[in-house]
Parts: sequence; structure tokens; C-alpha cells
Amino acid sequence: MSKPQPVTYRTTNWPSYNAALKKRGSLMVWFDPAMTWGGLSTGRRGRRRSYSDAAIQTCLTLKVLFGMALRQATGFVESLLRLAGLAWHVPDFSTLSRRQKSLTVDIPYGGSGGPLHLLIDSTGIKVEGEGEWHRRKHGGSKRRIWRKLHIGIDEGSLEIRAVEITGNEVGDAPVLPGLLAQIPDDETIASVIADGAYDTRQSHETIADRGAQAIIPPRKNAKPWSPTSPGAIARNEALRACGHLGRAIWKRWSGYHRRSRVETKMHCIKLLGQRLTARDFDRQVTEVHVRIAILNRFTALGIPLTQAVR
Repeated sequence: MSKPQPVTYRTTNWPSYNAALKKRGSLMVWFDPAMTWGGLSTGRRGRRRSYSDAAIQTCLTLKVLFGMALRQATGFVESLLRLAGLAWHVPDFSTLSRRQKSLTVDIPYGGSGGPLHLLIDSTGIKVEGEGEWHRRKHGGSKRRIWRKLHIGIDEGSLEIRAVEITGNEVGDAPVLPGLLAQIPDDETIASVIADGAYDTRQSHETIADRGAQAIIPPRKNAKPWSPTSPGAIARNEALRACGHLGRAIWKRWSGYHRRSRVETKMHCIKLLGQRLTARDFDRQVTEVHVRIAILNRFTALGIPLTQAVR
């Protein structure tokens, strides 16, 4: 049986999407005078913090967005506050570095209004080591260090709803329960789409426990599981469908190719930097969360709406 021809899509809201893309490059920065810039009392003994979490996240956001070092970021924020006529003090680079280690980043999302279709994927981000050209010419050194980024995005709104950072030695499937745990229990998950690396019993059981449909292609050497649980039963049905229809037709029929949207989102994350600048793991987690918050704000400005033309 021949493979089906790829479908061509056309963007139907190009004027509004084009305007949203232009807004992403706008240099206009608004500071709300009523914003809580200084630190609030925690009710504990000792001196209160001089700056709020919102102030620290603002500085780190501008740092990541414009690819600056900490000292450059403080100078940039000082100039913006001076232009805005605000007599606020700016945290120095050592304060930013210290607070980055324990900062809880506020990641905004609006949702798509309906059951959540979650797209899962992972990729590696370099922390330390030579560039790709040096590695190909002279060979890689033993000091090349990577972190593994796992994300889940809402298919409807294209917003990132779940994120985990691990070492590169951690597999994909063990992280899936942690990603699903970040979705509130009162929010309905309709489906979870992931690649064959998530074809494990734990992954299928975790998805079934949330009442969602697992769209995961079985491995090529997959064997039926004992149908003792909802996850195993659903996985065996997908295995039988792949055997009768073929993997290419099953992927098309199940909507598996929608997972390409999360791969595109991974590319957007790396456009904010091919490597992490922080050296400490906790600070690296905060740096990634700041990137996620920036991308979700970009996405909220507008996304393309497409339809098949063939």
C-alpha cells in the first residue's frame, strides 16, 4: 500500500498573524507605576528583601530576551526606568544571581477553552563545551555538558503548559508523569501525543489515569501486553491498528502528525539561545522558565490559523 500524499496547509488569518509577529519585535516596554517593585514583608524575622519576585523576573526576562550578561541587564533596566521617570532602584548583578537560584517564575497561559490536547517532546540544550564547528573539525571534548528539556504544549493555543529540566542521562518516558502532574486535576486532558520513546507501560498507565487518550506509536518490535489495565488495553488497540493499517496510515488516522507543532516550539526556545548561560542547575531551571514565560507572551499576541487545501 502506497503512503498517502502530504497535505498542504494555508494560513487563513495572515493579516492578524503578521501584525502579531511585528509586535514581538516591538521595543516598547511598559512599567506599571503601581507595580510592587520593592520586597514585601514575609512575616519572618530579619530584614525583608529589597526587591520583589516580579522585579527579579523583569530583569531576568530582559536579560534572556536580549541575550545580555547580568551586569549589562542591570544597566539596561536602569536606563529604561530612567526613561520612564521611575525612581526605582535596580538590583545589582550579585542580587540577580542569588535570587535566580530560588525564583519561582510566573509563567502565563490563557488556554484554548476546551479539553486539553497535550503535545510532548524533549530536546537537549548545551551548557558547556565547544561549538558545533569546533567539534566537527577537532572533535568534542569531555567537558561538553547538556541539559534535557521536556515540554508539553497545548495544541489549541500553542502555549507551553508543562516543563521539566533533567540531565541528559534521563530518558523521556520517566519524565511524563511529572509533566502531566503540572496540569491541574480539574482540567480535562483529551489526548497526549508523544513519540515512540514514551511507549512504556508507566506512560500509558499515567495517561489512562487522567482519562486521556494516548496517541503514541508502538515500537517497531512491540509485543502485546497483558490486558490487565486501561493503559495496556488502549496500547494493544494501537498496536493492532498499526498491524492492520500500517504505521503511516495509523499516524494519519490518529492525528499523530500534530506532534510537529511541539517540535516547532522547541525550535522557538532555541532561538532565544542555543545554550544556557547559568552554571548552577537551579539557576538553569529558572533561565529556562523565563524563556517559557517569554514565548507564552509571544504566543498570546497571535498564532496562525491554518486549513488544509488538499
